[in-house]
Amino acid sequence: MLANVPNPPKKQVAKGMLKHIVLFKFKPETTPEKVAEIIAAFEALPSQIKEIKGFEWGTNNSPEKLDKGLTHAFILTFANAADRDTYLPHPAHKAFGGIVGPWLADVTVVDFTDKMK
Repeated sequence: MLANVPNPPKKQVAKGMLKHIVLFKFKPETTPEKVAEIIAAFEALPSQIKEIKGFEWGTNNSPEKLDKGLTHAFILTFANAADRDTYLPHPAHKAFGGIVGPWLADVTVVDFTDKMK
């Protein structure tokens, strides 16, 4: 809680946006160079798919040790579920799946629509 602030401001985000969270665990033989290539290909998707309104990524740095070997997290933001549904079968997304798929030991995907009040 912020000191001397009776009602701290909430972070302003557009309500109702859909977040598409993707978590990767790479196979042990995946080199750092291959991971960099995969990330570059993922980072290119927003320029190829207009429905992607936001893209963020990073590597796990949680001290809780609950990551189950998942090392890379990506958050794609869409205006709504319809835009996400356009993204999923998009040829650029399918091509990316062909790049990353052979190198993944595991992947987790969770989508949610922002309910912040």
